[in-house]
Amino acid sequence: MRGLRACLLAMLIVAPRAHAGTELGTRARCARFSGLPAGDGTVRVAGGSFVPGSQHGYAEERGDGRAVEVASFEIDRTEVTNAQFSKFVRATGYVTEAERAGSAPVFHVPSQAELEERSYAWWTQVEGASWRHPRGPGSKAQPNHPVVQVTHADALAYARWLGHALPTEVQWEYAAKAGRTDDALHHEPRDASGHPTANFWQGDFPLQNALEDGFAEHAPVGCFEPNAFGLHDMLGNVWEWTSNTYTASHTEEGCAPSSEGLTIKGGSFLCAANFCARYRVAARHLQEPTQPAMHLGFRTVRNARD
Repeated sequence: MRGLRACLLAMLIVAPRAHAGTELGTRARCARFSGLPAGDGTVRVAGGSFVPGSQHGYAEERGDGRAVEVASFEIDRTEVTNAQFSKFVRATGYVTEAERAGSAPVFHVPSQAELEERSYAWWTQVEGASWRHPRGPGSKAQPNHPVVQVTHADALAYARWLGHALPTEVQWEYAAKAGRTDDALHHEPRDASGHPTANFWQGDFPLQNALEDGFAEHAPVGCFEPNAFGLHDMLGNVWEWTSNTYTASHTEEGCAPSSEGLTIKGGSFLCAANFCARYRVAARHLQEPTQPAMHLGFRTVRNARD
């Protein structure tokens, strides 16, 4: 009995705080989620070392194989939701860049004729599209979905209102890897049975989506199981802003920063094996800071409180 008590006590001591009170992780739970987390909605990530980047995937994912040290920090357990962003807007009167511009890009499944006529035919600039109306007039932001159609400045304004920041690329990737180094990190997010463990495009993009994950577009946050740090949707669903200027390589040393944009991470519901394929933790992409998108959101970080 004494040994059992000692074992149970040890489990309580080492159990990650991230999983305490978790109410998400299944389709039913995320559907019931109000979009407003209990408490501040953050998870404490203990500092440590890891090797950023990957020797697989695209060229810009390559690292130099050296480990980097990461200090402890706290990060949102899910992508920032429409309910959370709405609280910020009500409190501050903030108006997003898409609202000021009067339009934003919206995804649709194109026809073959559209594909032949123009590049990226699946995007259309829609009048009235914004975080409130992600698809334009007639659509409505759902409280438990990630806020989208936000620019880098919009995301940063929300983060600063909370006294938070946007994650660096290193913080984001450290949190996403959650201590893993296995080969599955370099492939589609699927479980041992082949079922999707994230919201991404299954099929021939952009014409055919098999919907194995059950979602045609972005899903409510937290519909899939969390990673080992207790974080949901680090892969797929929507891309996430970071605070880093984009560079041509995962290794910043020796790389001239691009003047064109910032780094986004995580991939989205539009990433497919035949297009993008950036539903992996080391994957990264350039995004113009003033460009909102229907598949782009964010989460925030702050220094760990000891």
